[in-house]
Amino acid sequence: MTQNERSGPEQSAQARKEAAVQIVGVDIGFGFTKVTDGRQVEVFKSVLGDPADIQFRESLMDGSSTLPPHRHIETEDGAWFVGELAESQSRGRTFTLDQDKLIAGFLRTLTLTALASTVEDGKPVRLVTGLPISYYRRHKDELVEKLQKRHEFATIDHQGVRTTRSVNIDRVRVIPQPFGTMFHLLLNDFGKAADRRLATEKIGIIDIGFKTADYTISNKTRYSERGSQSTDAGIAKAFKGIAAALHEKSGVNVELYRLYDAVSQGSIKIRGRTFDLEKITAHAMQRLASSIANEVNQLWADDWDIDTIVVTGGGGAALAPYLSGQLVGQVLEVKADEDTRLNNVRGYQKYGVHLWQR
Repeated sequence: MTQNERSGPEQSAQARKEAAVQIVGVDIGFGFTKVTDGRQVEVFKSVLGDPADIQFRESLMDGSSTLPPHRHIETEDGAWFVGELAESQSRGRTFTLDQDKLIAGFLRTLTLTALASTVEDGKPVRLVTGLPISYYRRHKDELVEKLQKRHEFATIDHQGVRTTRSVNIDRVRVIPQPFGTMFHLLLNDFGKAADRRLATEKIGIIDIGFKTADYTISNKTRYSERGSQSTDAGIAKAFKGIAAALHEKSGVNVELYRLYDAVSQGSIKIRGRTFDLEKITAHAMQRLASSIANEVNQLWADDWDIDTIVVTGGGGAALAPYLSGQLVGQVLEVKADEDTRLNNVRGYQKYGVHLWQR
């Protein structure tokens, strides 16, 4: 039998094997952790807390649906309440704005929490994730080493029932974080090019996360080192200004991760008193947007042939109105109903499909 005659059955066997693999995108951010398998999407705050012994687990009234999802996990790194459950129930809570600490102390717990409700036990998982540009070279191999293996852990539901889990991550691909958005715009759910224009153009991407802002250029889908940079101009910088103003008025230090809802609603209640945040927020956002626009315009001064600028990330939607008039170039409009936090993670998953299920 010739090599060509053997290639058909071999290729079919490989195709069946890869069809049995579950491909997921995971985005571990300083503010939020996001995960998708292409069908469902989950988002929770990147906060860990001591697991409290909850004595009363029943809802006080029928139909009450305000309780946060019960994300309680035990891994080799310890037992934790995660996300909104930690925020509402844990006395000791921790989150970080330090990339080294995020990788060393948070990465595995947040990733396994994300995968717990997304992947099937025993089914091989292939995972695509990203790192901020300035941390990519330093942490890429460490991230793969921590995640690419079989993980044994347990989840505990809201009734206290413990379930042992086993997840086998057989491949991990790490890409520069903003390229998740590029792949989200470029690829369809089957991993094929849906917008050929983006594949042939020069695209500037501004990815505003919680701690970092990443700027990069995709020149016909190729990464540009000259046009890429990370800074600490994430949305947390604006939140720190808002928190400082609130402390001055109320005497309370509001944790940064508790400002998301307050900023979107335009007010916050502290010890029974309501504080209007609209003017404080507008001032903080304007200052941050000006800083980002100055950095981007200077970084891309020689890239005057950029076709389109895309604003993305968790802080992208909030800052887009303030940025649009200050950026030099054509800026792609952020849709009102678009959750820009999910652009990267959706792109990670689509890129995984493009890599492993073509």
